[in-house]
Amino acid sequence: MSAHVLLKPTGARCNLDCAYCYFLRKEDLYPRSSFRMDDEVLAAALRGIIDATDGEVVTIAWQGGEPTLMGVDFFRRADSLARRLLPAGKRIEYTIQTNGTRLDDELCACFAELGYLVGISIDGPRDLHDAFRVDPSGRGTFDRVVAGLDRLKVHGVEWNVLTSVHAANGDHGAEVYRFLRDELDARYVQLIPVVERVGPDGRTGEQVGDTVTERSVRPEQWGRFLSAVFDEWLVRDVGEVFVVNFDWSLAAWVGLESPVCIFRPTCGDALALEHNGDLYSCDHFVEPAFRLGNVTEQPLRVLAASERQREFGAAKAAKLPEQCRSCDFRFACHGECPKNRFTVTATGEENLNYLCAGYLEYFRRADPVLREMAALVSRGLPAAFAAGPRGPSAT
Repeated sequence: MSAHVLLKPTGARCNLDCAYCYFLRKEDLYPRSSFRMDDEVLAAALRGIIDATDGEVVTIAWQGGEPTLMGVDFFRRADSLARRLLPAGKRIEYTIQTNGTRLDDELCACFAELGYLVGISIDGPRDLHDAFRVDPSGRGTFDRVVAGLDRLKVHGVEWNVLTSVHAANGDHGAEVYRFLRDELDARYVQLIPVVERVGPDGRTGEQVGDTVTERSVRPEQWGRFLSAVFDEWLVRDVGEVFVVNFDWSLAAWVGLESPVCIFRPTCGDALALEHNGDLYSCDHFVEPAFRLGNVTEQPLRVLAASERQREFGAAKAAKLPEQCRSCDFRFACHGECPKNRFTVTATGEENLNYLCAGYLEYFRRADPVLREMAALVSRGLPAAFAAGPRGPSAT
């Protein structure tokens, strides 16, 4: 099994109130919950992930909400349990995605000791980050995030950066990238587009509706942002800074399967496990219709391999519109994530990706360079520019 499971020990609970966060609304699914993973669920989840991992490396990936709300004792207890369950010949790698605001010395020391890779969410310089990443009082969080990152550095914790691209920073690709590189000294970066759909009832947080909020990145912004970062990276940072979006692209130009589900022909191998043990088809589809079952009642491997999940994954290719099927860059995109496929083609066919125009702009810009890089790889030359790390992902 190659499924990747995002563990959400606090569910949707978070200490921040980022304006574009689609997951905060998931609290409504569990109205009487404490939003804390108990030991029974923890044991079932870890046992299930270990059992369902066919390879040598078992990845335990914590996400939220804000997983650091569980406290340091939880992560030490989880490690102790995981190591008791781990069979000979396997090893564990831990990742966690955090807003960084609660990273104190105790947590950082724990993550250093256990060999964690910590993903920090930050959207660029102060004004761009604080546009939407705020606390419940509406105050910007930039200083607290940077302070948390500084603590990670002091303790020697491996870290990378996840940057959301939205209406506020979408026109500032080069500025954001230079900040991450020069001010934070980031060497591993992932860029994700904010596409926040509005349902017929005016609510956000579910994958319904064909309009987006004003906070969402526009397709042309996304294309310009990626292209601007690509140009800056190409001039001075190849082999020094790893923007995983470019690694994913290079994989396609080399002819390899994409490392991430959003660019594969089918999906369904990136699941989300809620704090109470409920397993969902995808982190972006934590909705009742996509609940597969509970890992305290059925093994995770069985749920992940169920007919419902296979149908969920196959629908991505089955519903691909003709415009995508005939696109020169289908091999690199495959319609991207189903969550973003809610617009129509020029001929009125459904399931076109909202970000299509942006991806086309970026792919056309990067194509000549990626062809050259792919040629180097095919001749057996070192591909240091594509040596991205293991790490948390919010795709």
